[in-house]
Amino acid sequence: MQTIANAPRARGSVWTDPQVRAWLFQIIAVIAVVAFGWYLFDNTQHNLAQRGIISGFGFLQNSAGFGIAQHLIDYTESDTYGRVFVIGLLNTLLVSVIGIVFATIIGFIIGVARLSPNWLINKLATVYIETFRNIPPLLQIFFWYFAVMLPLPGPRQSISVGETFFLSNRGLNMPSPGAAEGFLPFLIAVLLTLVGIVVLVRWAKARRESSGAIFPTPWVSLALLVAVPGLCVLLFGNPFTWSVPELQGFNFRGGWVMIPELMALVLALTVYTAAFIAENVRSGIQAVSHGQTEAARSLGLKPRITLRLVIIPQALRVIIPPLTSQYLNLAKNSSLAAGIGYPDMVSLFAGTVLNQTGQAIEAIAITMSVYLAISLSISMLMNWYNKRIALIER
Repeated sequence: MQTIANAPRARGSVWTDPQVRAWLFQIIAVIAVVAFGWYLFDNTQHNLAQRGIISGFGFLQNSAGFGIAQHLIDYTESDTYGRVFVIGLLNTLLVSVIGIVFATIIGFIIGVARLSPNWLINKLATVYIETFRNIPPLLQIFFWYFAVMLPLPGPRQSISVGETFFLSNRGLNMPSPGAAEGFLPFLIAVLLTLVGIVVLVRWAKARRESSGAIFPTPWVSLALLVAVPGLCVLLFGNPFTWSVPELQGFNFRGGWVMIPELMALVLALTVYTAAFIAENVRSGIQAVSHGQTEAARSLGLKPRITLRLVIIPQALRVIIPPLTSQYLNLAKNSSLAAGIGYPDMVSLFAGTVLNQTGQAIEAIAITMSVYLAISLSISMLMNWYNKRIALIER
């Protein structure tokens, strides 16, 4: 006699099988997406042909014929649109990297200050956060540009610092370095010092975990970073030759200039993003159990060491995921540079190049691809770091 458990199952239709239905729906969805994409592509090609617009990226080899206010590589008006692309990419990366670095530093300081037992420091940090994170970034860019940068005095009445830095409404003029005879030994010394610091940090961490003894890693690392390259300079000579800006006529010549559009953009994005990072830092620190602080105090650790070695390492596991989003937002918000004329990817390619060539699809596609690549690169780096600091369960 067959039991219920061993009874043969009734054969149903193939459409009642969940696996078959799942594969069927996925195949239908893929076909629908491909068909829709092909329709858009074919319709676009048809419309372009009707208007006599030739598609493709051959225009990148044509001469641009316009000047660019800031370029990190050599550029003349006779250069190609391809070189304009490289300049726009470098300018966008410049804003993103500088903004991320300074926003992280300021955000961590404000976030820690937000939890300070000192009433004044705590309230000042709160006012900073609630003020800057609730004002749209474009308005902050306008404020720094039109209310702070442009009203600065002209080059003849510029604010000078040490006769080498000059701040005016034309930007911040500063000395620019060039390679000298001692540059290669200096570079090798710096690289070897950085490798030594990495080895030192790992050794100090292993020593601390095994014996509990704390090694003054930051101070020793700083001493090495100053002493080794400094000794190299004494032995092989100055590694740099400096071009100092000089006032000639109505403007400065020589050196490097940080144009007011770049300064306003970096200041606005840094201040704005730092307010959000500060809240991420505050929430991450508060997510760490108070028992960790009490345990550190019972072991006699000073508050500064407790924060650096106990609280922050655990808080980073909570801080990093939302911090990644803030980095992505800063990189994407750099496209607001078009509002004040800073020559980034949007201003150059989605603006000037598009208007001159009429290659709207190609120009927009290139601009979108750049921001997509930047965002994916930031996500990959932050996800890699997040995995390194994540808790590994047994």
